[in-house]
Amino acid sequence: MWQPATERLQHFQTMLKTKLNVLTLRKEPLPTVIFHEPEAIELCTTTPLMKTRAHTGCKVTYLGKVSTTGMQFLSGCTEKPVIELWKKHTLAREDVFPANALLEIRPFQVWLHHLDHKGEATVHMDTFQVARIAYCTADHNVSPNIFAWVYREINDDLSYQMDCHAVECESKLEAKKLAHAMMEAFKKTFHSMKSDGRIHRNSSSEEVSHEFESDDG
Repeated sequence: MWQPATERLQHFQTMLKTKLNVLTLRKEPLPTVIFHEPEAIELCTTTPLMKTRAHTGCKVTYLGKVSTTGMQFLSGCTEKPVIELWKKHTLAREDVFPANALLEIRPFQVWLHHLDHKGEATVHMDTFQVARIAYCTADHNVSPNIFAWVYREINDDLSYQMDCHAVECESKLEAKKLAHAMMEAFKKTFHSMKSDGRIHRNSSSEEVSHEFESDDG
């Protein structure tokens, strides 16, 4: 049925009031909003801070390395290269060699931490794989405090060379201790390689002595 515009407007206003009254009657109280003062937030990293690892080992003076020849390393085989390294150092020697490295012998690796002028370990470190050490000894005529080892260095072209490395310890006893520690590291490495199948299970440490020999005097 057609209604004038004025009647339609009045009808609309009446319906709107009715709706508003219904909404007002059903109106629920608004939730109370409580504002808190901002609190200080302590920021922290999700990664726990790692404590600086105290290096364990023997303070030594690293004399350097020199290439050596041969595949059979017997008692006295490091005497000549050690004398060469000793002479190079004595040219610039004062009275006593200051310790410039920390030698740390581990079950499978030998770490040579280089020290700064304050005697603290730097980030520069030489790593030697125990399985590639062919010979070590603390028995040298030039000085009883020298500990040396022959290492098979792998070149970029997969060729290798045998290098003799030497360090001077604070005493003859320290040099002997390094030789014994190196032998223990070899035994652990050998047994691990044997259990992994990299060495024939029927082999013994004596049968692979040509791979590593120790002469601690």
